Amino acid sequence: MKFIDKIAKHDKRRLFYAFEFFPPKTDQGLENLVSRIARMVGLDPLAISVTWGAGGSTKERTLDLAGLTQLEYGIDTILHLTCTNMVQGLVDEALRAAKDRGIENILALRGDPPRGKEHWEPTDPRFQHGVDLVRYIKTTPEFTHFCVGVAAYPDGHPDRDTDEDGELEYLKQKVDAGADFIVTQLFYDVDNFLRWFGKLRAKGITVPVIPGIMPIQTYASFLRMTKLCATRVPPSIMQDLVPIRHDDSKVKDYGVKLAVDMIRQMQRGGIEGVHFCTLNLEKSVTRVLEALGLAGNIPTLANKLIADFTVPPERTVTPHTATDRATKELASVSHIEIDAGKGEVNSAADWDDFPNGRFGDFKSPAYGETDRWGSSALQSTAAIAHWGNPRTMEDLTNMFLRYLQSKIPTTPFSPTPLSPESLMIYPHLEKLTRRGWWTVGSQPAVNGVPSTDEVVGWGPKGGYVYQKCFVEFFVEEQDVERIVKKVKEEGNGWINYFAGSVKGEVRTNVPEGGRNAVTWGVFPGQEIAQTTIIEKESFLSWKDEAFSIWSEWASFYPPNSQERSLLESVRDQRWLVSLVHHDFMDASALWTFLFKGESPLV
Repeated sequence: MKFIDKIAKHDKRRLFYAFEFFPPKTDQGLENLVSRIARMVGLDPLAISVTWGAGGSTKERTLDLAGLTQLEYGIDTILHLTCTNMVQGLVDEALRAAKDRGIENILALRGDPPRGKEHWEPTDPRFQHGVDLVRYIKTTPEFTHFCVGVAAYPDGHPDRDTDEDGELEYLKQKVDAGADFIVTQLFYDVDNFLRWFGKLRAKGITVPVIPGIMPIQTYASFLRMTKLCATRVPPSIMQDLVPIRHDDSKVKDYGVKLAVDMIRQMQRGGIEGVHFCTLNLEKSVTRVLEALGLAGNIPTLANKLIADFTVPPERTVTPHTATDRATKELASVSHIEIDAGKGEVNSAADWDDFPNGRFGDFKSPAYGETDRWGSSALQSTAAIAHWGNPRTMEDLTNMFLRYLQSKIPTTPFSPTPLSPESLMIYPHLEKLTRRGWWTVGSQPAVNGVPSTDEVVGWGPKGGYVYQKCFVEFFVEEQDVERIVKKVKEEGNGWINYFAGSVKGEVRTNVPEGGRNAVTWGVFPGQEIAQTTIIEKESFLSWKDEAFSIWSEWASFYPPNSQERSLLESVRDQRWLVSLVHHDFMDASALWTFLFKGESPLV
């Protein structure tokens, strides 16, 4: 059913809402996300939406997930679709695939700014702006049946191409071209949103506006997403968050309360529905809806006391009745597969308590990160401004060194400045990088540090956290051979490694199905929580992403240029290596292995 029709028919006295999901990077994560969506259907969303990666990078997974939710579960699904930097014909292909899957709703997005000739790749010239996609869908007979939504930015577009009045004019052009509804980028300043909403209505834009809401999950993810989306954060929120930033459970509780307060304020301002950016997580959204009195369709079973006298009857049950009921219920239960994560130390519940990005549990529905609206993590302006014009291996080594020395804020592989945690092992990272082993991921060994520690702490107050030391870097193939040889001869069972190339070659000493927990915590009243796991599936997912970054970075330079030739040769010839040392009680163990012994590697 068209989303606009469902909005028109909904009970105006009751808030409507939609859930946004992104396709996880692994098959197991996708399977478990489908199970999660099946549960969240009980919350009675008006629709769900599925994101689309920059340039169609997640096309297959996005279409698989959207088709599954639309056809298998009968949930009206909104397919995100970006139109810029797309290979010729891909937009038509995606729209036909959506139509074949019974999808009637499209969220038409621009994606990255059109790269033009600096990208040196043939892309569809029909689409330079989001309005081009709206107009194309609404004027092409094959696609006119689609209900089309568009994006709006109450805090201003991240690219800051124009001022607020200019952005509202662009928005009106999209509505005039046929857009049926508007979904806003996430925000936290409700007063500013209501001011912007009034200005939008005064401009004659009358279609439904659905605000984007993202309950805060962790302090780090909040900072990352608000920076990515150029979100305005009221000082009062930062004042509330900073004192509790090291207590994940308090941050999550605060995020739920804040979302509830925001929604109630917007309802008073005339808003009828919201669009939850779930980050593929379940608990916070459920708690928000419970607090709003909207989660009534989720059954709750209360435990009862077994007693000879059933007083009061709603809280007690006789032994005979309890036995009879248990026998009947057990007899009626059919065999079902247990959700992945249940019965493991790293249980499925932890997937929501400690959401993850590049590292984490590859089975988690939240494995991977979302850019929400189809923007690439790499931008050509940043590439030139921060990373220059590398023409030699020495140029690349110097770039990675400049990042470690905080002289540049990012690398293609690290979108944020060097963390205080990495500074704990800075001399070792610098030594590897000077050797030409370019580090892209690492953490120090930590043995029982309080969970409130300013640098490595996480989780609720009163706990202790632990880490195994690991490091990841790009090296030449002959160096992989040396590493493998030293692990075999001098590792003494303490070292696990993964090594992979762009060609799909993989080497490891981790047994099939083996999983290395490298971060875990012990907290009062809880089971041990493992938040970071390195195993084959997550390594392969990251490996593919890492080598694709070399390709995208190379594409910013002209064909046959020194820069492009260098970056493509690195992609084709280097290997990505991940090393883990299991002796977390010895902070220097991994570095001693690398730099000393009978055959030092560096």
